[in-house]
Amino acid sequence: MRNFLSDKVTGLKPSGIRKFFDIVSEMQDAISLGVGEPDFDTPWFIRDEGIYSLERGRTFYTSNSGLKALRQEIENYIQRTQGISYDSNNEIIVTVGGSEAIDIGLRAVINPGDEVIIPQPSYVSYEPCAILADAVPVIINLKAENEFRLKPQELLSAITDKTKVLVLPYPNNPTGAIMEREDLEEIAKIVKDKDILVMSDEIYSALTYKDKHISIASLDGMKERTILINGFSKAYAMTGWRLGYACGPKDIIAQMTKIHQFAIMCAPTNSQYAAVEALKKGDEEVEKMRQSYNQRRRYLLNQFKEMNLECFEPYGAFYVFPCIKEFNMTSEEFATKLLMEEKVAVVPGTAFGDCGEGYLRISYAYSIDNLKIAMERIKNFVNKLRNNL
Repeated sequence: MRNFLSDKVTGLKPSGIRKFFDIVSEMQDAISLGVGEPDFDTPWFIRDEGIYSLERGRTFYTSNSGLKALRQEIENYIQRTQGISYDSNNEIIVTVGGSEAIDIGLRAVINPGDEVIIPQPSYVSYEPCAILADAVPVIINLKAENEFRLKPQELLSAITDKTKVLVLPYPNNPTGAIMEREDLEEIAKIVKDKDILVMSDEIYSALTYKDKHISIASLDGMKERTILINGFSKAYAMTGWRLGYACGPKDIIAQMTKIHQFAIMCAPTNSQYAAVEALKKGDEEVEKMRQSYNQRRRYLLNQFKEMNLECFEPYGAFYVFPCIKEFNMTSEEFATKLLMEEKVAVVPGTAFGDCGEGYLRISYAYSIDNLKIAMERIKNFVNKLRNNL
């Protein structure tokens, strides 16, 4: 019997995040700092609306682009937080998480052979989604000395006459890096000069710890050449509700809606009703969670300082990206040994691109009690390694 599998799909690497999560789930007394999932419960007023929608029998399909009421609240939210005016009728689509928005956004604009620039380290889905859309991924290896920000010369060096899309993954997973206004203005100038499209993944935009997040779509001349992606998983602790959205030019959103229509139909209905309440009333709850994450962030940075473990200060998301190059081990070896000896799961930096070698992603979306236990174990592990050098 012939091989029925797709060469393109079988050639994709599985996610490097899940491997350690699967191991730790069966290990007694282990602590996982690997999965980027808030430890907070979804706020009750959001859950109540989801329950109420079920009790009212709101289990029907919504329109392909999402509930009108939700798209209107997304329009309001983007206007009040970023000062960008989107038309909820034809410039916004509700998706099954931000991940679907990435997938259908690339498929809607790519022709075979188009190049997609992907700064790394970054979220694991960008490169596979580009490949599945028949694009050619072009990787920019970001540097710790630049705080993992995308620099203009790095972008210019990556652009060719085949470049169509720049993925802009800030605030960044896994590094926690951000891009400030002056950084974005330099990138925007190049994007306009070279006539390319930006896919700006802003899923962590509400979780910044230095200055308010600035969207590149808010800069002059950028709204019409940006697909802005966001969602509810991170800021509202709604990972399992599977709800995201994309905002962008109406011709692109129309084609994204077409793909969504055939592949998905619509995002979960009760999740959409709950999300309306999240956007209407959730600012205070989001701020409480942001402050808690910031406390944990400062705690981890202080712990690394005490360990003399190099780690640049992240100002976004809920990850730190410490450097472990001094131990002459690969990230995979370090993470595996840490898990087996100290029962702490972290993610090797290489899960987010080859340039993540020598780093670990540690999530602080966990209780401070668990973080304290985990950091004590990491400290013991680091001390043992140094004693053996």
